[in-house]
Amino acid sequence: MSAKSVGDKAIGYHQGHELIQALEKAGLTSDLAQEIIGSRGNRSAQSMLAALPGAVLTDDRFQLVKSFGIVVPADYDYSTRLDTFRTAHQKEFYYYNPNITDANFNHPSLKLSPGLKFGVKVFQITERVTSDDCLKFLKSQPKGVLLGAQGATLVYEQAKDKLPKSRWHVSFDEKENLWEDSGRDRRVPFVCAHSGGGFDFDLGYFEYPWGAGHCLLCFCNEN
Repeated sequence: MSAKSVGDKAIGYHQGHELIQALEKAGLTSDLAQEIIGSRGNRSAQSMLAALPGAVLTDDRFQLVKSFGIVVPADYDYSTRLDTFRTAHQKEFYYYNPNITDANFNHPSLKLSPGLKFGVKVFQITERVTSDDCLKFLKSQPKGVLLGAQGATLVYEQAKDKLPKSRWHVSFDEKENLWEDSGRDRRVPFVCAHSGGGFDFDLGYFEYPWGAGHCLLCFCNEN
């Protein structure tokens, strides 16, 4: 099967093959699945795939470049995690955004507890995408969960040397769980790994696009 257009975007052979398999598994005939993939409304096909139980969204805009595991430490307290992390590590960063606090990020999607284990996949963003694109992709991954600022702190403590250099590693949470600044912008935490070995802990903007300088931190529940 050759590449087909998805709206104004092309999808490759493997993504098209996965879409067809998922549609056939959902009960469509092979001919009908092929017709949907080849039509001008292919974005509907991708939406159908993402909604199917156990479906994994394949998107060439996100390329897996690294994977590793993390464990929530025994002394972890979600109610004080960010302030405790800042006290312990702020001086290690080139820049540390003072708004990354427990007061501002106090409603995480998942309140972590000691001993929980997560696989972390680092996906390189290859072209401009929206935050909604990122969330859709993260939610489609097997056992994917959103750990926001708290997850970013665990990655820094346990795997900072595994992060690709010269990249901003973004850790999403649901939009409504992100801190809203004085300009009413929702802010997204990220850890920047500089080429020289240093780090920043900063905040991006939910409404702004993400590009080739960014990576997604995808957390997968292993418990």
